[in-house]
Amino acid sequence: MTDATVGDEAAAPTVVRLDASCTTQEVEAGEYYHATVNGVVEYGAFVDLSEHVSGLIHESTYSGDPDLAVDDDVIVHLSAVRDNGDLSFEFVDPEEYRTEQRSHAYERTTADAVGSRIGDTVHIEGEVVQIKQTAGPTVFRVRDETSAIPCTAFEDAGVRAHPGVEVGDIVHVSGDADDREGTTQLEVDAFEVLSGGDSADVARRLDAALAEQADPVDVDALVDWPALEQLLPDLRSVARTLRRAVLEGRPIRMRHHADGDGMCASLPVQYALRQFIEDTHQDEDAARHLLKRLPSKAPYYEMEDATRDLNFALEDRARHGQKLPLLLMLDNGSTEEDTPAYKTLDNYDIPIVVVDHHHPDPGAVDPLVDEHVNPYLHGEDYRITTGMLCVELARMIYPGITSDLEHVPAVAGLSDRSKADAMTDYLDLARDAGYDESFLQQMSEALDYEAYMLRYDHGTQVIADILNVDGDAQRHRELVPFLDRLASEAVAEQLDATRSHVEHERVASGANLYRIDVENHAHRFTYPRAGENNRRDPRPQGRGNRGAGDHHRLRPGLRGAPVGRRAPGHPHDGRRTQRRTPWGRRLRRRPPGRRLDPVRSRDA
Repeated sequence: MTDATVGDEAAAPTVVRLDASCTTQEVEAGEYYHATVNGVVEYGAFVDLSEHVSGLIHESTYSGDPDLAVDDDVIVHLSAVRDNGDLSFEFVDPEEYRTEQRSHAYERTTADAVGSRIGDTVHIEGEVVQIKQTAGPTVFRVRDETSAIPCTAFEDAGVRAHPGVEVGDIVHVSGDADDREGTTQLEVDAFEVLSGGDSADVARRLDAALAEQADPVDVDALVDWPALEQLLPDLRSVARTLRRAVLEGRPIRMRHHADGDGMCASLPVQYALRQFIEDTHQDEDAARHLLKRLPSKAPYYEMEDATRDLNFALEDRARHGQKLPLLLMLDNGSTEEDTPAYKTLDNYDIPIVVVDHHHPDPGAVDPLVDEHVNPYLHGEDYRITTGMLCVELARMIYPGITSDLEHVPAVAGLSDRSKADAMTDYLDLARDAGYDESFLQQMSEALDYEAYMLRYDHGTQVIADILNVDGDAQRHRELVPFLDRLASEAVAEQLDATRSHVEHERVASGANLYRIDVENHAHRFTYPRAGENNRRDPRPQGRGNRGAGDHHRLRPGLRGAPVGRRAPGHPHDGRRTQRRTPWGRRLRRRPPGRRLDPVRSRDA
């Protein structure tokens, strides 16, 4: 027999080839079909026309002895559709025929509408963004132009269903819409990987919708500040990248400096991303799987943290079918000391986005990161804190949370002692939201205290309650003064222990320089860290107490060693000058003699 598709005679019959997804809705008695033998019995042979259409060729319809075997390709004639739905076929062997491809006719449902059709059989088209094997079914997360929805398929307990389907495939899924413990899902009946024109059409539709949905919301900055205004295009680009990662089902791993400004930066972005994930994913656990935030004690991305993050990411990919994450660095990550960790992640093609306000090393960092937002790159400086930047970033991601964030930039500025003129506007904005400056200062101290106590834990709910960002307002008003008092008492105790050991000298610039031998005269392993004894002082603060030249961060565990760019030939140039004590703390190598902690006079 010959497939005479081109130039065939008019008398040649048409033989229909059904797509794998076709059902009995696409067959009609009297038509001819391509089929595959799936079983031979004494009274005939069973054949499959598609994954959902099968029937029997009774031996009484044989013409001669066709000698059929399993997996033989044959042509059959549908002679009857019985009342019970069974199909009866006849074996035929035409010399010439025309082949017609027939697709399953279905009405496509968008993923965000599946929840309104619980109990119905629905069809969706989209991209597989995650495949997770559970102890029971296999869960495929499929994204269309509206949202992502979990599709569950069961082969056997713990056995991978539809092994031919991979992450990134464009698919057509049909099944019953179901609500499982508050989560809308699709119980799969059929899974078809699309190809050719069908796949290209769906991919184009998804790309167009993704580009539109990933666009950040155009919002005006909270305050009128030209210095901040020039960074807004960079922030919009980051917002677009983060929204696109959420839509594509790529996890986001946030790392931020473990201080007040770092928390003021990370909490709003975490809150905004969580809201966006909940809007664009049908799985109520999606935010927990796609978004993780952790503090970094060091003022750079340590190899220890990078190795831990990478290990978790690889395990999540192996166990849960997740894509490798996007790394979002906040209030950290813009110096040459970050490059070993970045180079490690680069081996795994993990994208990196940095939003920071500390003096950067763009020549070292920029080749390794996808985006880098920093006021120094625009001729500005640290006065624009990362918390101020990230509140605007969060609003671009999800503007509906603006009213919850209006006080946060002021807390960030107080935490990092920003002397920007815009601080007055931020303080006024916070005051209008119900926060006076003294209470904002208490929030700053409470954040610093909890940053120490949380150590390597994210502490999301505690920090949310302190900042009153998606937290408990009543608990916030009670918790902040309590933690502020604990911090004050701890600082006073540390100062009492060290003040009598202060040594004073006036340096060439006329500033007063005070030194404390914290190795011998400060409490260890308690708040505040030695080297941060000057965080709070009972004497009044003047506007000139801390200026641009005084802005530096101390490495946790180091004794007064500023972090930042060092002049060539400096005797203490970064990691090479560090050593570890037997109990694991890093110390900076110094010449023989005292280990002294410089503390600037507030009268300088």
